[in-house]
This record gives sequence, C-alpha cells and structure tokens, in this order.
Amino acid sequence: MATPQNSNTIYLTEQEAERIRSTVKERIRKCSEQNGNAKEPRDKTAAHQQATGAALMADMGGAPDPDMTQTQGKGANTIPAIEVGQPYPPCTASLSELESMEMADLRMETHHRGRKLVVKRESPVVTLVARSWTVVQGENGSDTERLEICLYKSRHGEDILESAKLFIIKEPYFTLTDQGEPTLRIDHPSDLVICHEEANKYDDAAAAEKAATRYKTQGNMALKQQDLPLAHEKYTAGLAIARQAIVSDSNPDLARDIARNRAYVNLLLGQLDEVKTDARASLVGRDDQKSKDLDSKAYYRAGSAAYQQGRYQEAKRSFQDQQKLTPEDKDAKIQLKRIEARLREEDTGSYDFTKIRTGLSRARPYVDAADFIKNTEIKSSSGKGRGLFATRDIAAGELIMCEKGFCVVWGHEEEALTAMTYDVRDERIRFSPVGLSKALVQKLLSNPSQIEPVMHLYGDYTGDNKNIFINDDGAIVDVFRIHDIMSRNGYGPGSQFGEEESAQNASTGLWIHAAYINHSCVPNARKECIGDIMLLHATRPIKTGDEIFHAYDETLDYDARQKALLTTWGFECKCGLCAAEKADGKPVRDSRMELADEADAFVDKTPWAGAKRLGIRKAQRLAKAIDETYDQERWKDLPRKHGEGIRAWLLKASPR
Repeated sequence: MATPQNSNTIYLTEQEAERIRSTVKERIRKCSEQNGNAKEPRDKTAAHQQATGAALMADMGGAPDPDMTQTQGKGANTIPAIEVGQPYPPCTASLSELESMEMADLRMETHHRGRKLVVKRESPVVTLVARSWTVVQGENGSDTERLEICLYKSRHGEDILESAKLFIIKEPYFTLTDQGEPTLRIDHPSDLVICHEEANKYDDAAAAEKAATRYKTQGNMALKQQDLPLAHEKYTAGLAIARQAIVSDSNPDLARDIARNRAYVNLLLGQLDEVKTDARASLVGRDDQKSKDLDSKAYYRAGSAAYQQGRYQEAKRSFQDQQKLTPEDKDAKIQLKRIEARLREEDTGSYDFTKIRTGLSRARPYVDAADFIKNTEIKSSSGKGRGLFATRDIAAGELIMCEKGFCVVWGHEEEALTAMTYDVRDERIRFSPVGLSKALVQKLLSNPSQIEPVMHLYGDYTGDNKNIFINDDGAIVDVFRIHDIMSRNGYGPGSQFGEEESAQNASTGLWIHAAYINHSCVPNARKECIGDIMLLHATRPIKTGDEIFHAYDETLDYDARQKALLTTWGFECKCGLCAAEKADGKPVRDSRMELADEADAFVDKTPWAGAKRLGIRKAQRLAKAIDETYDQERWKDLPRKHGEGIRAWLLKASPR
C-alpha cells in the first residue's frame, strides 16, 4: 500500500493485518470442527448479566469494540474489520411454509433450512459499530442464547433488536462469533421477522371499529411526534382490523382513511411502492367535494412516490387525476411543470447545468433531474460479459448519457461508514465503503420493485439463482450479493463541496445504467459527476453499435494500474495499451516512469511563460528520452501518455 504521507491513504500495520487474517481463519477452523454439534445449555442469569454489562459499557463508550481495528494515515483511527466471502442465500420461503423448531434443536454451523424459531428478547441490546447483539429465550422460556445482527442492523434509524421484544428467525443460522462464542447470527435482514402487536379478530362490529379507530389515533399521535416507524406500525394494525368484513361492510371509509394516512408516512419513510398501493386503496370515488379533496391527497402522494422513483409518466397521470378533482390546486400545477422538465431531459438530454451547479451545496447534494440514456443500450460484450453500446453516431465532446445515482452516500453524511474487509476467497484485505451497501439494502427493503434491476448487475457471488425478491412476509434482499455488486460497480462522485476527501470519508454511489460501461485504458468516453448525476461525454467520435468505454483507473504506472484493476474490479486489463506496456517489459516501464516523474517535477517547478533556452532544451531532452522508450511499431496509433505533460509545456513555452 501507499505510504502514510499520502493523505488519501489509510493503511494497516502488518501486525493489524495479520490479526484480522488469523481471527477470521481461527473462527472458520473452530466452526468446521464443531459443525453439526448440538447446542450446549447456556446459563440464563450469567448470559443476562453479560449482556447488561456489555450494553452499559458500550453506551458509556468504555468497552472495547471487538470488531474495530487500528489504522494509520492522515485522520485515521479505528474502523471495523469485517469478514466477507462466506456467503449464503437468504430464506425465500414465507413463514407459513416453515416448520417450527425449539432452541434445543439448534446445531452448530447449520442454517436449519425449512425451519423457523420464535425468540423473545430478554436483555438490553449491545450496540456496536458493525453489529448489535442481545440475549433471547425460546418461545417456551426453557433455553437461552445469544442473537446478533451483523452490519445491516438498523431500520429507519432504529436498531432492529431494540424495536420489539418478539422475533421469528427464518432458517436460523447457528455459528460462532470471532471470539468463539456460540450465537444465532442474522446477516440478511429479511431472515428476521419483527412481531408487532397482531390485530384481533372481532365478532362485534362496534368493538372492531373502536379498536381500528384507536390504532388510527395512536398512529396520528406517533406521526405528530415524528416517530414514523411507530406510526406505520399502528396504522398497519388498525388497517388490518378496518379491512375485516365486519368493519369494511359497515364503514369502508375507515380503512380508506387509515390507508391514506399510512401512504403519507410511507412517503416520509421512503417506502414508495407501498405509498402507491395505499394511495390507490384510499380512493373514495364519490362526487362530493370532501371526497374529491381526500382523493386529491391520495393522487398527490401516489404521484410524489412515482416522481421519486423516476417514473415520470406514471407521476404525470397521478397529478393529472389530482388536478381534475381540484382544478385550483397549485401543488398539482407545480408538480406537472416539474414533470414536463424531467420528460424533456429524458427525451433530449438538454439540461441547465449552470442552474444545477448553482443549486448544489453540502446540505443539498442531490439533483432534481431525469436520466438521459436513449443513446445507449445494454448488450453482450465479447470477453467482458455485458457492456454499453451506442444506438446512434455520437460526436466527440457530445453528451452520451446522464444518469441520476440510484443510491449515493456522501462522505459528510451520517450514513457514511468505511471498513476493512477481509475476503476469504482471495485472502485480500480491502478498504470498503460499507455505508453504501447498507444504504442500498435499506432502499431495496423499502422498495421491492427496484431489487431486480440492481441484482442484474455483475457481482462475484450470484446467490442461489432463485431470484425470489418478495414473498408474503415482504422484500428479500441478499446482502452478500449487494456487497459484491457494490464492490464491482460503485463509483466515487468526488469531492464537490470544498471538503478534503480521504479514503475514510470518501463519497460513493451506484449508477445502475453506467455500471454496464466496461473499462479500457484507451477510452472513448469520460465521466463527470455534478452532485449525484453522472455525465458521460465522448472523447472521440463513436459510431452506432460501438461499445462505450471509460477508464476505471488512469494511473500511468502499468503495474500499479493492473494491481488496482485486479484488486478492486477483479480483472486484468488486456486492452491495446496494456498489451504494448506488458510487451515492453518491466525494465523499460520502470525507466519510462522515472523519466515521466522527472518531467512532471520539471513542469511543476518551471513556469512555461518566459522560459529560458536552457530550460526548453532540458524539456526537449526529457520529451525525447520518454519517446525513445516506446517501440515505434508496437506503439503505433496508441496514446503516449507519459510524455503528455512535458509536451504540453513545450507547446506553450516554444510554440514554433
């Protein structure tokens, strides 16, 4: 790794790196040795005391976090160290398809496929950076065990284990912690079902309506206090009762009212699929003004959700329906005007980039803009899987595409989190923006309709090939696939707001369409980010049917570039430029890099304006020496980038 003088580099001492490797390998060894062993009884009192003490120490900041590791470099401190590379698929069966089991039936290093386990939280939750854990009892209270959620441990800003007392674990995974302690481990959030208060069945209409109204009132109070998860929980319970025939037959508007309220809460929570479902369910359809006003609200919420998903034609229809009901409503007119602007962007690629740049700030880094991708299509690329190809001729300098980030986490945001990941598949330690993978998982859990396009992207781990993304219990997200997809397809939008960006607080994002662009060291396109939109411009003419390339890594040093491409993106580049450099051999490459470094140092310290003849001669000698390292036949028609800086200096200093 680079030296600590590089402010953008965080690195581990060899001792820390070895500690991470040995910890992971030792856990794997112990798990293998105990594979299939029966669960041993755990002392309830001792387990509860251990969790209570650990939770208190964690809250006070006095307990060492076993996941944290010491790093070095500018601004470095401790960051989580996380094992990756031992993936397993999430449970795709619904609860009704699973067979109940007891805690005593648990077997070590087993996923207990086809089974479910009901547990009750019996201790405080120990909240650490990369995981949370607590002590739980079985449904009958006869046994106790540790339960932990790794990395994806919160939902809507609330720790999942603290959000309820009763849980159902789908296909429970019983394994060991890094410290060798038995634990029930949750990696996929969809494998843990939170048991909220269930709606009772009623025989008396008045009692049922009273109960549904009570839940509605509780939801209203929670919304007023901005406790959105609680408001959603209460509205959901009330809606289940209000939809029972005994209530819906006599008072159908109660279910509509609760659905309309829940649509608003879902909009605030970013659960956009459910916003539209609730909004449609709340429609009254009567001609009196009060009903029209209520339906106007529903259409507004549905339109807002579709707009946030980038589905502008769908949003347009909802706002037009709203406008028909309430013609004087200014909000619908404003939204329709915004939609027309987005539709023009989609169709023509015409953007007001000056206005967009002016509106950006650290507090407002997200752009209100549509995707312009009609110049491109995704097709098979020889030797590269899939790639992005031009659907028409594109001139040099022309905008190829513009795409809004599907999910972007800025380095200054609370969601940003970086970690050292040790991948057991290749035994490499990497610096990984796991805050982005967490944000992706949260967004997909909230919007199941968006899971499939993300899962179509390339990743080293492809899952169980079932591609089941939703069932009766909700969305199903394979977090291991998300991690690998993020690792191979994520980009950095760069520092745009004056902050000093380092490896530890780098901004990262995922652009789904742009993720199909393959790499070349001799690209025909360059990317640029403005806020969370990515622009791709042609650097030379591109013909219809040509594949579009940009450079993932532009390092001049061939060996460093190949290492970066292999470590980060998992491939060796064999483009024409790399083939020529490889054929040159390492001694020639090293000599060329030394000369290029000398030339760069000369350019940095020697102004071209008013350059003396002696300086110009030195520059000419450096340019010639660099050029002589290129084999003229091998490098025919290839860019000679190492001498670009000194040649540009010479053109300005001695234009003749």
